Amino acid sequence: MNKKIDHYLEQIKVAKVGGGQKRIEAQHKKGKLTARERIEVLLDDNSFNEIGMFVKGKSSQHTQEERAILGDGVVTGYGKINGSDVLIYSQDFTVYGGSLGEEHANKICKILDMAMKNRIPVIGLNDSGGARIQEGVAALGGYAEVFQRNVLASGVIPQISAILGPCAGGAVYSPAMTDFIFMSEQTSYMFVTGPEVVKTVTHEDVNTEYLGGANTHTTKSGVADFSFDNEITVLQQLRRLFDFLPQSNISGQKFKKFNDSINRKIPSLNTLVPQDKNKAYDIKELILNVADEKDFLEVQKDFAKNIVIGFIRLEGRSIGIVANQPLALAGCLDINSSRKAARFVRFCDCFNIPLLTLVDVPGFLPGTDQEFNGIIKHGAKLLFAYAEATVPKVTLITRKAYGGAYDVMSSKHLRGDINYAWPSAEIAVMGAEGAAKIIYKNADEKALKEHIIDYETKFSNPYIAASRGYIDEVIKPDITRIKVINAFKILRNKDLKNPWKKHDNIPL
Repeated sequence: MNKKIDHYLEQIKVAKVGGGQKRIEAQHKKGKLTARERIEVLLDDNSFNEIGMFVKGKSSQHTQEERAILGDGVVTGYGKINGSDVLIYSQDFTVYGGSLGEEHANKICKILDMAMKNRIPVIGLNDSGGARIQEGVAALGGYAEVFQRNVLASGVIPQISAILGPCAGGAVYSPAMTDFIFMSEQTSYMFVTGPEVVKTVTHEDVNTEYLGGANTHTTKSGVADFSFDNEITVLQQLRRLFDFLPQSNISGQKFKKFNDSINRKIPSLNTLVPQDKNKAYDIKELILNVADEKDFLEVQKDFAKNIVIGFIRLEGRSIGIVANQPLALAGCLDINSSRKAARFVRFCDCFNIPLLTLVDVPGFLPGTDQEFNGIIKHGAKLLFAYAEATVPKVTLITRKAYGGAYDVMSSKHLRGDINYAWPSAEIAVMGAEGAAKIIYKNADEKALKEHIIDYETKFSNPYIAASRGYIDEVIKPDITRIKVINAFKILRNKDLKNPWKKHDNIPL
């Protein structure tokens, strides 16, 4: 028996070094952790339980040495993050370059199946050279098996991906279908076709970083939600995000103890909106002041900056934030901001996270570029997402709410539950000057100025909307936190269901 135990311990030792010490050292030289080191950083101490340590690849094309590598290039199992269960897979670049073969895929599929059956979130740590060429179509089939499970799990359990090395070709589509993507700067990249193929086909000379690095995907494409300068920070921030999310679509919200008064007034908000209507201000100042302990986790902070999305807590419970940002494009909605916000609204609705919408929007961004690229369809995505959402929805208009953009931003007409406005709010078809020029286009300059003042008096305020019931209450800015907390408290047991359907047909 002792010999068998010794053999067992030796097998574990072999499995844990993956592709060997030289490859581990090479990984470290690139500024990257190994698959197991990443799991240790991410999960609570001593909480990881491994599954499939002794799995081997099936291909007969490998050398004898390669066949002896246990785990087949991916470490899988379960553990805890701040006491909450999580299932995880971490690709091991030291084994066959982290390439995906049939058994590698089977291990990931087993984790995803277990997650679905038990309603537990999944985290994938991606570091792979792609499909294992030696296994041919079996490797491609393995990817498709993973993709199918990603789709079925979408909206049922949170799925989070961290890109911590290469992720190219078909490998990119699994992370793309998960809820959030993290990237490590300088050491990770994602693209469908690499620089060499791009150069051959389009004659563009680009490097790996420019084509698919963290900066590209967080500022230009919007594919990634977060990027940080090293893997340790990525994994720490992933833990932070995980804390805001429920375990599944039928789980209750997580509660975090907070050291903040629910009756806290914020006098500085009384002067947040400038007297000059054309002056910008930072909507994040409002978000931070309203949040418990000024804790705000912003999502996609470097993409489509004219809209701000992310998570705060109110009374210790997660709230999704969507807010127009006057500092960028005057807070106008455009294609990218509409897509960004729509996906976030739908995520929150999937997982029963209430939504707080902060509105200062002068309209949709005009221009041929926007129209030719489909602002109508893309803007409709955000409208669709809000109209479809059944979670508690609280809206606050701080300043401008003009035209169709007023409707789109969680208005009362899209089943907003409680809609507030500050006294500085302007709810109208358009700004006073533009409206007066259209209505009184033949008026002289003096008369036009009088008409503008008249229009401002009549329409550039929240009271007409309030008289129609479109605004539930006009509130002083300094009591915003108190009002919003009370609103979500009364909505805590909201029960609203959409008509049965196989699925909707959102304007993609």
